[in-house]
Amino acid sequence: MSHRLDTISPHLFRIILFMMKNKWGEVLKPKTIKWHDQTITIPFNCAIYTDKETKVQNRFGGEECTLPGYAVAVYDTIIGAEKFEEWNTVRLGLDWFMKYFPKQYMTLLD
Repeated sequence: MSHRLDTISPHLFRIILFMMKNKWGEVLKPKTIKWHDQTITIPFNCAIYTDKETKVQNRFGGEECTLPGYAVAVYDTIIGAEKFEEWNTVRLGLDWFMKYFPKQYMTLLD
């Protein structure tokens, strides 16, 4: 089953952003992930999916690629941020994808 987030509702995206704050309203620090003996810092705080790998489909052309759950979380945040014109978040996510997943970046986001 392919993963698609291009139909996320504005309400759901705001809930996700709200959940990224602690009880005092402070934005939480980005997480680090250990993946295949590599430490990867997520570019922004987002809910990390626990799936080991998920297929993601390009929302325009339909081409698929496989990503670890934490990368799908970053991808979903980028797509949601695009919808709300949160360009700083989009840019952070795109730069992160180019660094850690260049092939998948070309398939999904370029």
